[in-house]
Amino acid sequence: MGDQMARGEEFLKKAEKKLNGWGLFGSKYDDASDLFDKAANCFKLSKSWDRAGAVYVKLASCHLKLDSKHEAAGAYANAAHCYKKTNTREAISCLEQAVHMFLDIGRLNMSARYYKEIAELYEQEQNLEQAIIYYEKAADLFQSEDVTTSANQCKQKIAEFSAKVEKYQRAIDIFEEIARHSIKNNLLKYGVRGHLLNAGICQLCRGDVVAINNALEKYQDLDPTFSGTRECKLLVDLTAAIDEEDVPKFTGCLREYDSMTKLDEWRTTLLLRVKEALKAKELEEDDLT
Repeated sequence: MGDQMARGEEFLKKAEKKLNGWGLFGSKYDDASDLFDKAANCFKLSKSWDRAGAVYVKLASCHLKLDSKHEAAGAYANAAHCYKKTNTREAISCLEQAVHMFLDIGRLNMSARYYKEIAELYEQEQNLEQAIIYYEKAADLFQSEDVTTSANQCKQKIAEFSAKVEKYQRAIDIFEEIARHSIKNNLLKYGVRGHLLNAGICQLCRGDVVAINNALEKYQDLDPTFSGTRECKLLVDLTAAIDEEDVPKFTGCLREYDSMTKLDEWRTTLLLRVKEALKAKELEEDDLT
C-alpha cells in the first residue's frame, strides 16, 4: 500500500511538472493526462480515495484542454466513484460534471445512468426530495432512449418516495402509468398486479372509500385478470375493514396476506399509517360517545 502511495505521488509530481513546463500545447496535456491516470490508479490501489478523486478531476481538466469531452466525462465519473467511498457531496458534484458533458455530446443513456447514481446517493443520505428530482431526470432520459425497464425502475422510486412524503396522488398516478405501459409488454405484464397493489395502498392512505372502490373498478378494466389475484382480494378486504372501521379485521387481512406473500418495508410502512389512522378514528368516535 505504501509503495503504491509513493508511486502515485511520483506520477503526480511528474504530471504537474509536465503541465508547468514548456512543450507543444497538445503533447503537454497528452503526456500529463497519462501521468495523472497512472497516479490516480496508484492512489486507488492504496485505497487513498480522496487523493485518487482529486487526481481524476485534474485528469478531466487535461482532457478538456484537449477538447476531449467524452474522456473528461469519464474522468469525472471515475473521480465520483472514488469520492463515493468518502465524500458524498464531492461524488455528486463530479457526477453532475460528467452528466453535463455527456449531454453536450449526445450520450443520453450515459447521462441517465449518472443521474440515477446521483439519485441513489441522495437516497442513501435520506434526502428524498432531491432523490425524486434526480430519478425524474434519469427517467426522462431513459424514456427518450426507449430504455423502458430502467425508466420504470426510476419512476417506481419516484412513486415510492412521493408516498413516503405523503404525496399520495402523485404516487398513484405514477404507479397507474407504469401498470398501463407494462400491460402491453409481454416481459413486464407479470408485474402489473404489484404496481396496482402499490397504487391501491396509496389510495388506502388517502382514506376515501368511494375513491378506493372506483380505483379498484378501474384496475379491473385495465387488467381483467386482476380481480382473481390475492393483491386485489387484499385491497377489497382492507377497504371493507376501513369502511366498517374494524381494526381487528384490517389486521387479520394483513396477517393472512403476509403469511403467503411477505409485505416489503415500503408497503408495511404505508399500511401501518392506514391502520394508525383507522385506530385514531375509532378512538375519536369512542370519545364522542
